[in-house]
Amino acid sequence: MLTLDVKPDRSVGCTEWEFIVGMHFSQAVAIIQSQVGIMKGVHVLYNHDEALDVDIVIELPQDGIRLYFDPISQRLKIIDIYIMKNVKLKYCSLFFNSPEVLPTLEQIEHSFGATLPGEYDAEKQLYVMNFRGVAFHFPVVSKFQTGNNHELGSLQFPSGCTPVASRMLVYIGNGICSKSAPEMPLECYYGHIYLKSAVIIRGPHHTKGVKVKLMAATNHRTNPTQIMFEKQILLGDSTQDIASALGCPSKVFYKSDDKMQIHTANKSSIENPQKSDYFFNYFTLGMDVLFDARTHLVKKLVLHTNYPGHYNFNMYMRCEFSLRLNNTDVNAYSRWDDLKKHFAHIQRPIVLHRSGSTNTTNPFGGTQCYGYEDIIFEIMPNDFIASLSIFGNGSPYKMTQQLA
Repeated sequence: MLTLDVKPDRSVGCTEWEFIVGMHFSQAVAIIQSQVGIMKGVHVLYNHDEALDVDIVIELPQDGIRLYFDPISQRLKIIDIYIMKNVKLKYCSLFFNSPEVLPTLEQIEHSFGATLPGEYDAEKQLYVMNFRGVAFHFPVVSKFQTGNNHELGSLQFPSGCTPVASRMLVYIGNGICSKSAPEMPLECYYGHIYLKSAVIIRGPHHTKGVKVKLMAATNHRTNPTQIMFEKQILLGDSTQDIASALGCPSKVFYKSDDKMQIHTANKSSIENPQKSDYFFNYFTLGMDVLFDARTHLVKKLVLHTNYPGHYNFNMYMRCEFSLRLNNTDVNAYSRWDDLKKHFAHIQRPIVLHRSGSTNTTNPFGGTQCYGYEDIIFEIMPNDFIASLSIFGNGSPYKMTQQLA
């Protein structure tokens, strides 16, 4: 049984880890992965067809915990302890819920202090007591209601029949009516940089690169502050340019083979591979940068949208990109059916089936890749964009512009 500290308006956790309201989905998953053998039977719930309208939920049924994440920002907005008897809870080092201490109405008032009167929902037979950043649900049968209002004063409990909390919700603010998650807390930055937005830079019928707005936090222990700055990533930039702009990558990946080369007209590159192209993976930016093995210049940028139901889900954070193409606005939330009618002479799609090196199965199925000018749209079966790839010839853009 988990023993958790409750911090209203902030988090639920212990000395080793915390679920913090505002943290990213991937950070919560990392906590769960670190507790293998302790947190068991984890479920991830999402709506494949309405991916932007329904919350993503991580459920821990053994512990009676649900974590609700905003489907757009993918940040945690509500921590729901829906089976109180499965966990021990304490506030300010004092238990208010355990096998020895029942979370009665009196116990909650004693532990958390005075608050405004709660509300009684006669239809659901539920009394809700709200504090700032935390709420408790008490099942109450209608026979205890003596008045016509919906507050505690209308409920009369005989001796020994005080209600016991069946649920606790932790959130930010005075209520859970907010539909969006708060910004990521600075303590969740962990020394990484994060993406605010990415604007794809276009020329006449070609792409130049991406202008990114980045966020970081100062390393001040007691009073960290947020820093925002902009950088420009161009096709044809060197590895030094990219490292200087974005910092050290999360990972460097060397391509052992390139199955897509079968579609190229340059057969010599297939028959006589000399070196491997390589990626700089920036997981917190939702971006990959591919370098040419010979010139060590950027030849492709891949921007990931991180939708659940995709093979790479939870590997990257969502890249909030925007693109103006054929007088049409394209972003991470666009649907392909709405976009393709604006693009003339679009190529037939290539079906992409991903699989791991040790696992040849992909439970999510394939995606379709559509090429338009120098952009590849990877489209999921639910019509959302899984990734956007922009590519060039690996030579510096300024040089290409001069030669043109």
